[in-house]
Amino acid sequence: MVILITIAATLSAAMHVLIFYWESLAWTRPAVWKRFGLASADDAETTRVLAYNQGFYNLFLAIGALIGSIIYGLGSTEAGFALGLFAVACMFAAAVVLVTSGKGRVRAALVQGFFPLVTIVLYLVSWMVER
Repeated sequence: MVILITIAATLSAAMHVLIFYWESLAWTRPAVWKRFGLASADDAETTRVLAYNQGFYNLFLAIGALIGSIIYGLGSTEAGFALGLFAVACMFAAAVVLVTSGKGRVRAALVQGFFPLVTIVLYLVSWMVER
């Protein structure tokens, strides 16, 4: 189960590292701001600082998911479980919020939230088996 959790957490983290890259490093590139539904380069420039900050949230959650799954896999199950589950639960919650933010966000929310949800389920199954 630890291997599955690590794989799912790594995929969750990879997606959020990619989102970090888009939001914090490549936000003003047309392919990126168009992907996020902005209408112009001026809109991208106006929202650049907000996207930069939001991208780092994604990066920090990715780091939490990875470190949590590694700690969990190394045998510190309580600490790893808590950190890893918290990080992927935040990722999934953000995907739910994305769905509520406007029309046309369901696909993006599915991309953002699928692997975190899988990781949550695996963590919870592992926890129930251990009990």
